[in-house]
Amino acid sequence: MKTEKELVSLFEEQFNEKPIYIFSAPGRTELSGNHTDHQHGIVLAAAIDLEIKGVVSLNDLNKINIKSEGFDYFSIDLNDLEVKENEKGTTISLVRGIAKRIKELGKEIIGFNAYICSDVLQGSGLSSSAAFEILIATIINNISNCGLNPVDLAKISQYSENVYFGKPCGLMDQTASSVGNIVNIDFKDTENPIINKIDFDFSKCGYKLCVIDCGANHADLTEEYAAITKELKKVCECFNCNYLREINENDFYSNFNSVRKVVGDRAMLRAIHVYEENKRVMKQVEALRNNDFELYLKLTNESGDSSWEYLQNVVASGNKEKQELALALAMCKKILNGKGACRVHGGGFAGTLQAFVKNEDIDEFKNEIEKYFGKDSCHILSIRKDGGTLEKKF
Repeated sequence: MKTEKELVSLFEEQFNEKPIYIFSAPGRTELSGNHTDHQHGIVLAAAIDLEIKGVVSLNDLNKINIKSEGFDYFSIDLNDLEVKENEKGTTISLVRGIAKRIKELGKEIIGFNAYICSDVLQGSGLSSSAAFEILIATIINNISNCGLNPVDLAKISQYSENVYFGKPCGLMDQTASSVGNIVNIDFKDTENPIINKIDFDFSKCGYKLCVIDCGANHADLTEEYAAITKELKKVCECFNCNYLREINENDFYSNFNSVRKVVGDRAMLRAIHVYEENKRVMKQVEALRNNDFELYLKLTNESGDSSWEYLQNVVASGNKEKQELALALAMCKKILNGKGACRVHGGGFAGTLQAFVKNEDIDEFKNEIEKYFGKDSCHILSIRKDGGTLEKKF
């Protein structure tokens, strides 16, 4: 991340005026609850120390003017906030959607200028998009005195991504970024999820949190991700339900054979993963609350094994030559040698995995990983206690 002086200089160069504020919002990591949120399940997530920052001034033009480092400048008229089909999938759509939803809640919005810079790794499963959304929502909330809380801002950001950007995402990423620290989220009621902040100091647990980029590409994996929800939907249809959370686990096993005939074996295994993962998340929450980090690590390894064996989101179907994520997990296990933990992180099939490494082993672990998967493939992270934040007022 650039220094404050560098960011201010870039802002002044772009807008030819002095800034008033600096805001920030963090990326996030999924700690547990792999592919449970879309089944109205339970997750454990955390904000991380990679962040996106915005240097901001106010304007009286009734416009939001944004320049993000590495991207084109754009401007939004606050009198024109309807969905635009040609903007779907773009950053400008996210800003327009956030402003629209806040206005729908009866809040007035002040125009502003922002220069934005981020060190949240794009395409890494650390939610650079959610961090951007929460940054924009936090800026508007503060400069316009909207009085919205972090969960409100997360819901507003999700609305924008769903309706304006066109991605049917859940609420986990935005909530973790907005609330900060470690959060346990129960999505049984997606309109009003139960969110509990977990007060655990990772810096004192004796381990480092690492995210490893295995070098795989997410391109052409849409069908693999979609297959998970489609297969679980078939299971749910056998019980006239929409989500697995609505089906009692005992009823699932009581009807095991008849459901298996309809949906096939992989769908059954994926359902088993979700049931077990929901229970595992709650055990991990209790482990953190009881400062039992060794139990937490054991459950983290179990989560990773379940994703690999039951959920099967490590290797794309039929892929023999390209199994980067599986190979990275194998090498992580070899290097860790029974210590710490590792697991697939986020959507799976490509992207990143997560590891917890003893402090005294971190240098050797990073060197070994980067020997196999390239320089800067291992990122050592910290948990950030704050979510979306006003960092400074000049």
